[in-house]
This record gives sequence, structure tokens and C-alpha cells, in this order.
Amino acid sequence: MIKLIPLTLLFLFASALVAGAADEQIYLAPDAFLTDAFGTAPPPSMLWITAEIQPDIEKILGHPPPRLRQRYWKDGAKTAWILEEIGKEEFITAGFVVVNDRIEKARVLVYRESRGMEVRYPAFLRQFEGTQLAERQRLSKRIDGIAGATLSVWAMERMARTALYFHRHLQK
Repeated sequence: MIKLIPLTLLFLFASALVAGAADEQIYLAPDAFLTDAFGTAPPPSMLWITAEIQPDIEKILGHPPPRLRQRYWKDGAKTAWILEEIGKEEFITAGFVVVNDRIEKARVLVYRESRGMEVRYPAFLRQFEGTQLAERQRLSKRIDGIAGATLSVWAMERMARTALYFHRHLQK
């Protein structure tokens, strides 16, 4: 009986690891997203999150930016951003293509939450197309929510606002 307890605990721990790994759903590889956006992806560039823009990013995200630099791809007036933001408990990885200060395309690349994955559907993502930054770093149009996916919707909105802000900052 005593020998069964460690084996049972080991089994439960291994099951939890496998279950956690199963929650990650890769819907579109970053390379495929960039190829779709540009044809042939330009080399990546780096935007440093300086003291000048950090307060604005903190207001958009509701927390300090997770890193001091952000990778992006640029070809002419078009930029592409691959961003991550916490939904409820896990990161959502999304890609945004911005042209002329408007979102041209939004895609969920990797989804790690146990619920709310409806944000990956084209019907939801199309709402971001044509959106730009309005006053106080808000989106220019309202994004309809999804019942049961509120935190994932909010995370997508924050990432869209961040991509638009970064794009605008590069254009200065």
C-alpha cells in the first residue's frame, strides 16, 4: 500500500504534465504567418521599449511590457507583429499586420488556454480589420465579445492596440 502512493503521485504528476501540454494548440506557425503577410518575409528588426514609450505600453497592457525589445518585420508601409499576452492563465500568441495605421490582418498563432479558443475563428478576427488607434490608445471600433471567452477577447484587443501603437511609433 505504501509503495502505491509514490507511484500514484508520479502517475498524477505525469498526467497533469501531459494534460497541460495538450492545451497548447498551434493554429499557424509564425513563419507561415509572415509568408502570408509578405510573400517573402523581410528580415526581422527590433524595436526597443524605451522610457519614452514604456508608460503608453503599460497603459495599453495594464502591466509593464514583458520584455525590453519587440521583434517586428517591415516592408514599406507594412509591419507585422507577433505578440503574446495572457488570456486568463496562459499566453495567447497572435500576429497582426498593420498597413497605413490600420490592421490589415489578425491571426491567432498559438492558443494555450483551456477555453475561449473561439477567438481564433475568422468571424471574430475579421472585426480587427481596418481598425486603428483612436484617442487614449483605444481601438477605433468596438470588438464584439464571445460568451465564455471574455479574457481572451480582451487579450486580443490589448495586443491589437499594442501592434497599432508600435506601428505608429515606427512611422514617426
